[in-house]
Amino acid sequence: MKLLLVSTAVAIALASPAAAQMDMNMPGMKMPPPAAAQVVRAKPKAKPVKRRAPKARIRARPTQVVAPTRRAAPPVPHPAAGHGTAGMPGMDKPPAAPAPAPAGQETPAAPGHDMASMPGMDMGKPDTTVPADPHADHDMTAMPGMSSGDAEIGTAPAPAAATDHAADALFDPAVMARSRSALRRENGAFSGSMILFDLAEYQPRPGGDGYRWESDAWFGGDIDRLQIKTEGEGSFGKPIDDFEVQALYSRAISPFWNAHVGIRHDIAPNPSRTYAVFGVEGLAPYWLHLTGQLFLSDKGDVRARFEGSYDERITQKLILQPRFELNLSAQDMPAIGIGSGLTSFELGARLRYELRKEFAPYIGVEWSGQTGDTARYMRLSGDKPNAVIVVAGIRFWF
Repeated sequence: MKLLLVSTAVAIALASPAAAQMDMNMPGMKMPPPAAAQVVRAKPKAKPVKRRAPKARIRARPTQVVAPTRRAAPPVPHPAAGHGTAGMPGMDKPPAAPAPAPAGQETPAAPGHDMASMPGMDMGKPDTTVPADPHADHDMTAMPGMSSGDAEIGTAPAPAAATDHAADALFDPAVMARSRSALRRENGAFSGSMILFDLAEYQPRPGGDGYRWESDAWFGGDIDRLQIKTEGEGSFGKPIDDFEVQALYSRAISPFWNAHVGIRHDIAPNPSRTYAVFGVEGLAPYWLHLTGQLFLSDKGDVRARFEGSYDERITQKLILQPRFELNLSAQDMPAIGIGSGLTSFELGARLRYELRKEFAPYIGVEWSGQTGDTARYMRLSGDKPNAVIVVAGIRFWF
């Protein structure tokens, strides 16, 4: 019992100086009275138990795209607003309101702020200021097509074309005039010509060596042209076997295709025939040169022809040209040895070497033949309807 009383007295003596030090006498700060001292017995510390931390499991989370959020700007206090001081030590009272102004006088504004000098703030009076006209100094009637009272724009006449050329100051005016004339002609008024011998070849045959040619000439512009086609073949020392001439009017119907109409006349074989011609020619996809023609004779006979070729460039100068030709007839024409159906065909390939673009010698092989009644007519005349021959010739144009 005595030991308990002694311990209590010692605890009270030790707590009295600490309470004296905490009495800061701060305004508005009241300290609670010191509580009775209590005897706290320290508990023995327990021995820590070592435990193994569980293994963390990592789980893949789906990637989420989070849009950036915009932080709201902190509110900006109004310049005329007062500053609160209630949260400051010793400032528990709100600021005193300004004293009312005497009768007949206006309430003074916040010090340092002249509200009447701000635009549109005329102490209750509306802003009647009219903005200046930005076009007040511009004379709209001086602009082209803009006159006083006109409702339309662009009615003024176009300015006259320039008659002076800057290049004439550096070069001969006569030379420049010719250059400008050629430029106008080539860009809208082009006219030119070309004569092409696509085939001009020698053909060694079993019954006698022969020859063959095909030519195409045109005169005109990019849209309208006069076209002359000729082709024929024969044997040396004998009358010509076939010879035809076509005079055509050609017109461009698309960037790669031309349509033509005209007349075809067969000079040989006898008796000669004259045909009306309708056809198209041009470049198909993959650069296939195709021609299709329909013929209507003066005797009422109908015939057709399809041709095609392709230039395969092995090098810039060495070119392989496969080609084909098919001839058809709607009826028999025994007078000239033509039967109905597919009358003849030609399949061949020619390899040429362009010494120049305008001049290229070539060699090749060709398989030609007649079919149906046309082949029968040839056998009756003593000729073979089919042949495979090696050819050599020159392709040129100017």
